[in-house]
Amino acid sequence: MSATPPVWTKQQFHDDVALAIASFRQMRIGEPLSIWNRVFLERRKMVEHVLLALSFKEPRLVHSREIAALYREKLGDVLRYLAAPPISLDDLKILTESTLSNRALAVPHQARAVLRVLLATLDPTRFPWVKEGRRPTDQEWEAAVLATSALMASQGVATLRRKTGKNEQEQAVKDYLSSVLHLTEVAPRKIQTLHDAPEFGSFCGESEVRGEKADVVVTLFDGRLLLIECKVSNSALNSVKRVVHEAGGKAAEWTKQLGAGQVVPAATLTGVFNARNLVQAQAKGLTLFWAHRLSDMGDFINATKPVGAAPK
Repeated sequence: MSATPPVWTKQQFHDDVALAIASFRQMRIGEPLSIWNRVFLERRKMVEHVLLALSFKEPRLVHSREIAALYREKLGDVLRYLAAPPISLDDLKILTESTLSNRALAVPHQARAVLRVLLATLDPTRFPWVKEGRRPTDQEWEAAVLATSALMASQGVATLRRKTGKNEQEQAVKDYLSSVLHLTEVAPRKIQTLHDAPEFGSFCGESEVRGEKADVVVTLFDGRLLLIECKVSNSALNSVKRVVHEAGGKAAEWTKQLGAGQVVPAATLTGVFNARNLVQAQAKGLTLFWAHRLSDMGDFINATKPVGAAPK
């Protein structure tokens, strides 16, 4: 009989949520200010470059000729942050009826469409001189650059935190599997059937499994696949997206495609989560582990060994 993945009670989830939040607080308070300063200065350079390229100091000369070039230089996101409120990438594509690709923006009328949307949604508080058709004062210019840079930096730091946190968690899982459990790491691969998976007692990093990416794939000693998603959340509300929708959605698809008896969809968690969401995700078939206690994962993996085999 196959080992059963751990199932946590609501109280256990509440206890672990409290531990994870305490760790999150400690990490956030100790985060070096240098990260914000670096991101802010990078965004400030970008904002100033874009505003000058579009002739924002001379509103009557504002043009769309440089928009394609700005997107080629990976500066197109700055335009979205000039609006009030900032426009999402998907919304901007709809509003401009453009894919915003380099090829599309090489067509003059598509670049002009971006400029029309930009001017129609421009923040009048940050850019009062544009609507009034005059040059900005030095104070107005500086205030607009600072405010826009701060908006972008805030989003940039949040994205960096998620990426860094996810990468660190993923590496911690792989280190645990190799150094503590002594499993063998093999090359990532595309997994369509169980025959494509690593050998028993082996694992691989980010791999495509039936069209969906798993951060870590472990072939358990009983032949099942432990498909692990590494999830980092900075708010209880965000945990709905990270766990219920993203990881839970993949779990349902993997179970449907490969069979409930062949896969163990799982997620390792770091940060701020809502216990109610975790209960909901577990009920839908997602096995949950915490980054602050990977030994739970180890206990489950060792339990899949044949009877009599010594745990590593």
